[in-house]
Amino acid sequence: MNSTLLKHLQPILARLQNENELVDCQRLFHGRGHAYPGLTHVSVDWFSPVVLITLYQEVEAAWLSEQVTVIQNLLPQCQSIQVQYRSRKFAPSEVLWGEEITALSAQEHGLQYHLSLGKAQNSGLFLDMSNGRQWVKDNSKNKKVLNLFAYTCAFSVAAIAGGAEQVVNIDMSKGALSTGRENHKLNKQEASKVKYEGVDIFKSYGKLKKYGPYDLLICDPPSFQKGSVNIERDYQKIIKRLPELMANNSDVILCLNSPDLSEDFLLAEVARECPQCQFQYRIDNPEVFIEAEAGKGLKVLYFRYIEIS
Repeated sequence: MNSTLLKHLQPILARLQNENELVDCQRLFHGRGHAYPGLTHVSVDWFSPVVLITLYQEVEAAWLSEQVTVIQNLLPQCQSIQVQYRSRKFAPSEVLWGEEITALSAQEHGLQYHLSLGKAQNSGLFLDMSNGRQWVKDNSKNKKVLNLFAYTCAFSVAAIAGGAEQVVNIDMSKGALSTGRENHKLNKQEASKVKYEGVDIFKSYGKLKKYGPYDLLICDPPSFQKGSVNIERDYQKIIKRLPELMANNSDVILCLNSPDLSEDFLLAEVARECPQCQFQYRIDNPEVFIEAEAGKGLKVLYFRYIEIS
């Protein structure tokens, strides 16, 4: 199995380094897309200067040790190799080699984000959404933006960098929004342009409405969150509220990260609940997030909201 991972990682890293495309934070190997037989349980991420191996099933200690040697040889600038066991309760992490680095900031598209390793299941930045953040940065000038399920406000940082007039971030996790504030500070962005609401989206439409109407809405919900979100059941509740929230001729980005739901599900929900939203195109995922079966990975769909006269 070691030689198999080496076979894939070696050309990927060689290309990135030769073309000067190895950036501060990116996925290096995406086994979860089931495009690499025998390695569907492995992902490898680069958060400079840390390599994070994520495991979705148990592996032998000897195999894991071999990966450390492979990565050390391929990525000499690495200072720490860590592993996160998503296969275990609470997704614990450990340092396999090098320094114990748990807090760092990484750069993407010229912007910086606080990352936290070893303390929570997620680092603070979803790498498969990189193209979506670039799209928002490129399409936010002079717009009022609503960022639903904002998490650590990465979309908000991108929108302000792109010249947004205002961004309203909504998330139930006040801790995540606090990190979002720090991300804006890290990028020296004007605090008065950004609002944070730690509320339940499904119970707070009145509060959201008072900041609108919006020129751009971004909705990136979890697929399932016990007691709060079941996106197969709940997405329609958000979509049917769009006429209350959006300005005419505005932009809507709807994301879906369930392997069990295709983009056809989302298109059908929109057609039924808000026909004023006209589908434009899908924003592609970064190339490394290859999927053996189309539609299993992240879906990011762009719509135009046009009022029906």
